[in-house]
Amino acid sequence: MLNLRPLLFILGTFLSMLAGFMLIPLLFALLHGDETSGAFMISSLVTGAAASFCISSGQQKTLKLNIRDMFLLTSITWLVVSLFAAMPFTLYHGINYTDAFFETMSGITTTGSTVLSGLDNMDRSILIWRSLLQWLGGIGFIVMAVAVLPFLNVGGMRLFRTESSDWSDKSTPRTQDMAKNLFQVYILLTILCGLGYHLAGMDWFEAINHAMTTLSTGGYSTSDESMAHFTPAAHWVSTSFMLAGGLPLLIFVQMLRGRSLSVWNDAQVKGFLLFVALVSMLLGAWLAEVKHLAFCDALRLSSFNVVSVVTTTGYGLTDYGSWGPLANVAFLFLMFVGACSGSTSGGIKIFRFQIAGAIMREQLKQQIHPAGIFRERYNHRPISDDIIRSLVTFILLFMGVTVALAVFLVAVGVDPISSLTGAITAVTNVGPGLGPVIGPAGNFASLPDSAKWALSLGMLLGRLEILTVAVLFHPKFWQY
Repeated sequence: MLNLRPLLFILGTFLSMLAGFMLIPLLFALLHGDETSGAFMISSLVTGAAASFCISSGQQKTLKLNIRDMFLLTSITWLVVSLFAAMPFTLYHGINYTDAFFETMSGITTTGSTVLSGLDNMDRSILIWRSLLQWLGGIGFIVMAVAVLPFLNVGGMRLFRTESSDWSDKSTPRTQDMAKNLFQVYILLTILCGLGYHLAGMDWFEAINHAMTTLSTGGYSTSDESMAHFTPAAHWVSTSFMLAGGLPLLIFVQMLRGRSLSVWNDAQVKGFLLFVALVSMLLGAWLAEVKHLAFCDALRLSSFNVVSVVTTTGYGLTDYGSWGPLANVAFLFLMFVGACSGSTSGGIKIFRFQIAGAIMREQLKQQIHPAGIFRERYNHRPISDDIIRSLVTFILLFMGVTVALAVFLVAVGVDPISSLTGAITAVTNVGPGLGPVIGPAGNFASLPDSAKWALSLGMLLGRLEILTVAVLFHPKFWQY
């Protein structure tokens, strides 16, 4: 039997927080005389009422969750929160609910795909709400990646299991302390990013919005031109903090505790930074040669776009789809990569490529010495068989979902390039795809409603590491 009462209580807690955060754009609307004040007031009241019902129905003395409860809670929480968070959009100038839900799901999963245009003249309350959704989604998924997914052994993430990845009663204080530390560092980095943007020429409103969507690797902007609207100095600030958003937030917690060398002892971090540096330098050199740019400008463009795609932020600066066939192939591959586990980024994640490489080395050794016994390690930990099984299952499901989504998009009338890159960018949570429709210079508004709902599902599946949702469709999940 499912433990419905604790599920309702936790869901109600999240909805109450959402209702509270809706008061921030409401305040902006009231201060600036925006027409959205009614939309946010109604949304906050309805969300608060639903939260009160869930909390009162689920309140009990002890909160105990088993593994099945955790799988269900992880999936249903983000879905229900998105359903309520879409209300201000659909009450604003009559945006239909499909577009409102797509924008919300893209925001809360930190994907960054958008159906909205005219951002430069849009009410500030709507702009701050979009940024808040990405900022909240970023910290929410960090905590989930640190405390929940390693416990559930999703996609080989048991390698990153800490003492907080345990939902027994005695571990609850450790989990709360870890969440508190992560949240404090997240706020500190957001403040530093906002200050950097302001010093680079943004006004405070632009700086605050972009700080929230940069650290969360979300990519929503206050301008239709995205980061092309701002100065080259802002581009370097953005590149730096997108890179920070792609690193495990626990690294920054450890650094503040005086363990600065932990950054260089982590194979995932070293691999990620070296990969980004190498690709940025190569693409920068190639861009300087074919586009006849100064190397400094070429490096700024290449590093910004590489970091934006690899960390799945999705900010636009230039249409890299127009750079030529080599760049198109490179960025198509980069969409899959992702950054580090425990960060705000989506994608497959660097550590899975590193583990796959270690498994390949082990298999090659086994081919040469059939009687030998080899056991590869990752970050000084042995790669166990259950981690390998979990990782292989994740990769197969990841590719299967991407292909199925692309086929569905073609079937509902979307062109092949938009279908393929749209499916990839949704499941990897990158944001823009390739081509004239959904590329860095376009958006998703022209796609049919059925495609938007399918892409919304793809964003959620990708952000929850697919296995978390897929297990709910197995008959045995509901038999005990």
